[in-house]
Amino acid sequence: MSITEKNAAAPTHIGVGKIAEVTFWFWVIKIAATTLGETGGDAVTMSMNLGYLTGTAIFATLFVLAVAAQILVRKFHPLLFWTVIIATTTVGTTLADLLDRSLGIGYLGGTAILLTLLLGTLALWHRTMGSVSVSDISSPKAEIFYWTTILFSQTLGTALGDWIADSKGGLGLGYEGGALLFAAGLALVVAAYRWTKMSHTVLFWLAFILTRPLGATVGDLLDKPLGSGGLAWSRYTASAALGAFILGSVLLIPQRAERRRVPPPCKRPQ
Repeated sequence: MSITEKNAAAPTHIGVGKIAEVTFWFWVIKIAATTLGETGGDAVTMSMNLGYLTGTAIFATLFVLAVAAQILVRKFHPLLFWTVIIATTTVGTTLADLLDRSLGIGYLGGTAILLTLLLGTLALWHRTMGSVSVSDISSPKAEIFYWTTILFSQTLGTALGDWIADSKGGLGLGYEGGALLFAAGLALVVAAYRWTKMSHTVLFWLAFILTRPLGATVGDLLDKPLGSGGLAWSRYTASAALGAFILGSVLLIPQRAERRRVPPPCKRPQ
């Protein structure tokens, strides 16, 4: 039972939500989407030379449009859901780079700001709705909190991944070292899920945050020059390959909506 549930003892009914069910394949596709966010964001801002501000504006517009469509639909649409996820990863990449590099805040400063925004959003969500569990998302307001939290978590993951991997202004573990570090963190989350009574809601958000820098470091590993520790893939090639993998996974692997708790219908007075 989630520690974030406000009325855990109250009777509830189970309904079908609009969020993808959290399964093993959910995390596989999510990591691929975060990697695509890194390569796709860099393709627009660096390869196309549009810069971080323009790239952020483009992807933020796409994010707002995708979220609006997701909120308006009445049932789960896998392609739409994962389109929104990809939109959060691309705008997260360019926004983090804008904060860290263009505005001169630095990796550590950007990470601290984004962590504060993420925790603040979660706190406001919990204060307003009583829960931050995906099983309790049953209104447009809750959906807005959900996608805002995901946006900040994706942006934080980019800044955190760069801070861990980069030797200039960061800890200098390299892309492979960063990927191994975040993979180890995810392994600890999985162990806590299987063998402890720690809140599954807390573990979900920890995993969601950690998969972003893992994807970011893998993306950097694919497209950065050999001299910088990367594999020197074209950003366009890496993005196309990741996009094809995600599309194939969404179409071929059964996608179901997460079950959600809904209050029982009120009884009319006799």
